[in-house]
Amino acid sequence: MSFLIPAAYADAAAPAAAGSGFEWIFLVGFLVIFYLMIWRPQAKRAKEHKNLLGSLQKGDEVVTGGGITGKVVKVTDDYVVLEVADNVELKFQKAAVVATLPKGTLKAL
Repeated sequence: MSFLIPAAYADAAAPAAAGSGFEWIFLVGFLVIFYLMIWRPQAKRAKEHKNLLGSLQKGDEVVTGGGITGKVVKVTDDYVVLEVADNVELKFQKAAVVATLPKGTLKAL
């Protein structure tokens, strides 16, 4: 039966790490691409969102993550109170605010 399967012998003269430099180039290239396409844009978005939340003040018109628009009535460390209609106020976590709107946008809606 051994005549159907040839024997495989290791070549003792072949160097064991014959392309390790090339492998390092691929690894470094992968890390650079990972940084440029994933890490850096995400960090930039997080920084912009943090600045947005830090600059919230009474009277700003905002949009929440759920799509609710309203005018900021009160801002605390962790929460924001939005007026979504006349005499209707909702309390949201500050992190739920995703964008500010230009002044007068709510009246146009």
